[in-house]
Amino acid sequence: MALNRDFVGRTFPSSAPYEVSRVKIKEFAAAIGDGNPIYRDRGAAQAAGHPDVVAPPTFPIAFSLQSGGEALADPDLGLNLAMVVHGEQRFEYNRPIYAGDELITSSTITDIRSAGRNELLTVRSDITTVAGEPVCTTYNTIVERGGAA
Repeated sequence: MALNRDFVGRTFPSSAPYEVSRVKIKEFAAAIGDGNPIYRDRGAAQAAGHPDVVAPPTFPIAFSLQSGGEALADPDLGLNLAMVVHGEQRFEYNRPIYAGDELITSSTITDIRSAGRNELLTVRSDITTVAGEPVCTTYNTIVERGGAA
């Protein structure tokens, strides 16, 4: 069954700011196997010209889909989460993410299309500080395997 194309263009704001902590950055860096000291040590980050510990470039995946999660779980979308795999992810940065940032995410379903028997759903997430400063935009494509005939 095809996904509900009426969801294309719908935007879902985050319900609360995501508070970036040194611990979360350190845990994420460990999980991806990146030993860069600017992800773990404030002194190393400051020596490299940053105000605090820096998040690895893929860090927004940890929170960027939370605001779109409501849409993805909506039964009217028709997404079978048991059949979903990660298709593609990319990030466009205005500035790095630092420990201490409080970030707001607004996620928009930008595309739903069929590819063979699969359905591809793309979500753009715009990430800003609580003051409105643009930080990053993520693009996430998920694949529902075997969705379309």
